[in-house]
Amino acid sequence: MSKFKPDYDPIDGSPFSLGIVCSRFNPEAVEALLENTLKTLRESGVKEENIRVMRVPGSNEVPWGIQVLAGTGEYDCCIGLGVLLRGGTVHFEVVAQSASDGLQMVALNEMIPVINGIVVADTTEQAIERTKGEIDRGREFGEAALEMAKLKKHYISYDEQDA
Repeated sequence: MSKFKPDYDPIDGSPFSLGIVCSRFNPEAVEALLENTLKTLRESGVKEENIRVMRVPGSNEVPWGIQVLAGTGEYDCCIGLGVLLRGGTVHFEVVAQSASDGLQMVALNEMIPVINGIVVADTTEQAIERTKGEIDRGREFGEAALEMAKLKKHYISYDEQDA
């Protein structure tokens, strides 16, 4: 998938506020995701005081955290971060689908862009490759958030959001 990712034009992130919700499961991989996402946002000029990070137990709880942040009306975009590893049961698939559906529901109901930054991998090696290795999903999630925040600012005025 990352082989075919879009090229992003540089975006001035200084006017944006972003909320990030991180799962605490699989901490090595999730921390790498968070670190790379934050690095991308900071490099674009997003001010430190305009980034809020909330921690939740697992990926299944990420949509709830995103709902809380989105409901404040303070953010131009929210990012949900987590890492799900396939186990010996279907629980992995249930959580992946539930989290994805929940994030999309928040985005549409709250009219805020939500980046689904939950990496779903079959193995620990795949997860590490996508969070700490050659495939930099954290950067991708940060770039997508900047683009969506810019689109939100362009298409939705603050007057409409407050109505």
